[in-house]
Amino acid sequence: MRKATRIIAASLGLFAGFGGLEHGYFEILQGNVRPENIMIASMGAPCVPEEIWHLCEPAMTILPSFLITGIISMVLGLITMVWSAAFVQRKHGGTILALLSLGLLLFGGGIFPPVIGIAGGLVGTKINTPVKKHAGPVWKALAALWPWALILYFIFLFSQFVIGYFFNEWLMEKGAAAIPGLILGLLVISILAGYGHDLQEQAQ
Repeated sequence: MRKATRIIAASLGLFAGFGGLEHGYFEILQGNVRPENIMIASMGAPCVPEEIWHLCEPAMTILPSFLITGIISMVLGLITMVWSAAFVQRKHGGTILALLSLGLLLFGGGIFPPVIGIAGGLVGTKINTPVKKHAGPVWKALAALWPWALILYFIFLFSQFVIGYFFNEWLMEKGAAAIPGLILGLLVISILAGYGHDLQEQAQ
């Protein structure tokens, strides 16, 4: 079993599940109200999307009720967290994680958390696949970033909210375009670092 790959898949899945719980909670607070369209803001009034950097936690839903959306999002979020922590290494575990994350995307679990969870599911499909490449110099350099790349990634994900609390205007003006790129870039580096570590483990 690829240990680093499993840690990455589980960590990304846990984050996606947590996102489902968080978004679902705020959606439940909005009550049994029909969304105006498929794209929603998880946080209702007094949060104003145009005035805060995180746009009041955007999400999407195919259901005609914030309340039902929130309940399903929280249930899926909890299932996703349990699956990620305990079962992602099983046969089809990664595929199931990806499907759970897709459910979070469709039922109010946010935008970025489910996408990150889907990435975790795709990574999870390789947990029990033998490593085929040799640990060349590039992979050795990437392996040296393990596990710090993944730790830095999650520090960045959560520190946005601290930075946003103090520097909301700056993030709205300067960070809106940079944050998605940084999220995806650090995600890719974390995955590659884990793969490089698994290559080294096999070589040893």
